[in-house]
Amino acid sequence: MKKLIFVTGGVCSSLGKGVAASSIGALMEARGLSVRMVKIDPYLNVDAGTMSPYQHGEVYVTDDGAETDLDLGNYGRYTHSPLSKVNSITTGQVYQAVINKEREGRYLGRTVQVIPHITDEIKNRVLAPGKDPEVDITIVEVGGTVGDMESIPFLEAARQIIHEMGRQNAISVHVTLVPAVSGGELKTKPTQHAVKELQENGIQPDALVIRSAEPIDEGMRRKIASFTNVEFEGVISGHDAKTTIYELPLLYHSQGFDTFLLKKMGIESRHADLREWTEVVRKYREPKCRVRIGVVGKYMDLTDSYKSVWEALSHGGIANDAAVDTVKIDSSKLEADGADMAQIFADVDGILVPGGYGQRGSSGMVKAARYAREHKVPYFGICLGLQIMVIEWSRDVLKWDDADSTEFSPDSAHGVVSLLEDQVDVKSYGGTQRLGKSESMLKKGTLIHKIYGADSIWERHRHRYEVSNAFRPDLERTGLLVTALTPDGSLVEAVEWPDHPWGLGVQCHPEFKSRPVQPAPLFKSFIGACVKNAKS
Repeated sequence: MKKLIFVTGGVCSSLGKGVAASSIGALMEARGLSVRMVKIDPYLNVDAGTMSPYQHGEVYVTDDGAETDLDLGNYGRYTHSPLSKVNSITTGQVYQAVINKEREGRYLGRTVQVIPHITDEIKNRVLAPGKDPEVDITIVEVGGTVGDMESIPFLEAARQIIHEMGRQNAISVHVTLVPAVSGGELKTKPTQHAVKELQENGIQPDALVIRSAEPIDEGMRRKIASFTNVEFEGVISGHDAKTTIYELPLLYHSQGFDTFLLKKMGIESRHADLREWTEVVRKYREPKCRVRIGVVGKYMDLTDSYKSVWEALSHGGIANDAAVDTVKIDSSKLEADGADMAQIFADVDGILVPGGYGQRGSSGMVKAARYAREHKVPYFGICLGLQIMVIEWSRDVLKWDDADSTEFSPDSAHGVVSLLEDQVDVKSYGGTQRLGKSESMLKKGTLIHKIYGADSIWERHRHRYEVSNAFRPDLERTGLLVTALTPDGSLVEAVEWPDHPWGLGVQCHPEFKSRPVQPAPLFKSFIGACVKNAKS
């Protein structure tokens, strides 16, 4: 029978449920099992697409164009689970679907209620990814914290599934916190209360992942087990990783977590093959060199705003046996008249400009791109970063002082970046951008063609604005290299600087497909160029 693992959180938010669920998925795959990952977000938004990065971190995009929570990015980095819109569930989606069915008369005049109608909709969505006959286990992360009213319908749906499928086929993993009070003493009381809260929702956890800064000793684990009705072997120390979060599958395995979960589900499997993860951690611990990457962006106050970019840079480091130090540079601070570019970028070996929306800080990004182009510093532009390259080239080489994106200057005579034609009359901002994977044709003899070693690639997109075809002839005439186009030749997908060691911008988001065991080609090449720059 199909198996399910529900991962919930207690005490407080941001404990790392997503990384815990992902690590469990990695361990199950290492045992030869096929997994599917599902994230439940209890907010009323239909998806994360219209949310500020400061509210919810980055928006992770799947192949089919779903705009999802960043935890799906963790799933993609740790596991081989296919990710699409069915892997992301929100309260908004659930209630929208139920209300639409009610309006269509599909409930035959019955009163529509949270139970059974909302919970039935949740259950159907939770079970859908696991219906593939090849799937062995579906891992479902329930966002939020147990005790939040927003999570109650989802916990009730989980309770019903566990009751209907049986405790051997659907199990619960609860992530909690053991905080240290003054003097460094660890306290288990918050964990005891968090488990009690879950039990009041009708769910007895089968395993606990105890978050703490330092390892939880055996005595404390036994104490927690006795207070929570959880077997001692199921109380796992989820202390902070010392080197990288990719240590977690190894940390859990060393405590027998995967063996315990398989025993609870009655699954026999082969021994875990964790050689890939062991090698990843070894490369983190034993780098042969170190590079510093200046990331010039708009949302630097919250690390999660560029989560996939940070991870993809580290993956590029793994591929080059290099430690990657990221220098966060708020682009708006570069706009001041007295900003000294040479001083700001003196210690960086490469510059990356990631995606973003809105005018704030865009002029600072242009300054960063100009510095990289003129001083031969490796430069990587992603989405907005490519558009910044085009704006900078237009202002400095073509001498169009007013060159800009129509997003920033709608009345510019030289709107070298402009809205897609099918975006001009769009009134709704949710799910209406160019989203998901699409094909790009690469020009032979270019840097991007050399990096991929292919004539065409498929990468994911998330944007409304494109390089304007009206100005493309002028850009190319003056030397800017357009090195990738859509198959019909209508849209610019990549540009490169001539006579530059590594100056490349892409309209796609290659960071979304990067994994520690399979780094994105562009990040691998970029970090390689930065290593070469550092050595020179």
